[in-house]
Amino acid sequence: MRRRTLLKAGLVGGALLAAAGGAAIVANRDPHRDRDAVLGAVVPALLDGALPSGGALREAAVRRCTDGVVAAIAGLAPSSQAELAQLFALLGSAPGRRLLAGVHDDWHVADTAQVGAFLQSWRQHRFDLFRGGYAALHDLVIGTWYADPDAWPAIGYAGPLPL
Repeated sequence: MRRRTLLKAGLVGGALLAAAGGAAIVANRDPHRDRDAVLGAVVPALLDGALPSGGALREAAVRRCTDGVVAAIAGLAPSSQAELAQLFALLGSAPGRRLLAGVHDDWHVADTAQVGAFLQSWRQHRFDLFRGGYAALHDLVIGTWYADPDAWPAIGYAGPLPL
């Protein structure tokens, strides 16, 4: 066996082990915990300025929006639900959060500015995959927020006309 062949085999083997390890990390995660942790950080970052400034009111609004996102995900096709579960699992893992999002703190203590910077970087990323991940998170959160009648007074919307 030549040295070059041995090096190639070592690199390929290492890459396969790394991929298998990453897949095992994602496969053994609690999808609801990951989803809730990621949304708990992403919702305030995407709705920064639209949420109430008070502590209890703000937390209640974030919880309502998160619950609405969960309900919206439940209404999607199974393939879309699976893709979102993979996204939340990747972002919920420490390596995924650090390497893909650039957020070093756990989601529950991450600064809104850090999370906003992560979202902005995905929004403007050169790869479609990252832009698609941003679009999914953005559309789910923003759509849920503006579908909530409790959010309408803040934007001056009186609601639909009575029939």
